[in-house]
Amino acid sequence: MKSILNYSHHLLEEIISPGETVIDATCGNGNDTLFLSKLVGDTGEVIALDIQEQAIDNTDRLLMEHNCSNVSLVLDSHENIGDYLFHDIEIGGAIFNLGYLPKSDKSIITKGESTVKAIDTILKYLKKNGRIILVVYYGHEGGQDEKNTILKHVISLDQKQYSVLQYGFINQKNNPPFIIAIQKK
Repeated sequence: MKSILNYSHHLLEEIISPGETVIDATCGNGNDTLFLSKLVGDTGEVIALDIQEQAIDNTDRLLMEHNCSNVSLVLDSHENIGDYLFHDIEIGGAIFNLGYLPKSDKSIITKGESTVKAIDTILKYLKKNGRIILVVYYGHEGGQDEKNTILKHVISLDQKQYSVLQYGFINQKNNPPFIIAIQKK
């Protein structure tokens, strides 16, 4: 079985093609941004957001080390992703790593309401069979609330328009992360 992070990347590899536009809604330390950059290639674009300057700096350093020039780094909340998308753009896929930036201020966390707003915005631009992947870390203060808000929302998505998958290991202790994958039909 694939680990949570490996499976999240596998779900995107299956549907993203070179030349597409994709989103890393929480760029953190840049690992998903780098992965997406390689997937879409030189003719594609990655829009990577984070609310922390430290995350933008970390991601920028990683991208420079790998000579990636197809990424737009945005210091803003993912709930404002619509401000950075053109009306005729089609999104190939998106990824979120929810929770807090590792090795940083654990009081700065993603929140359910802003994540739901970002999901709904991206769904409007998502290509047919495109996917939004959410890696849900919830073992921190505020994490349970975010998890519950997001689950309540994605469970209510119309099954005629979207397939929603939950993937996670159930025999691990300490609130193991899990994946929510939304695919547009």
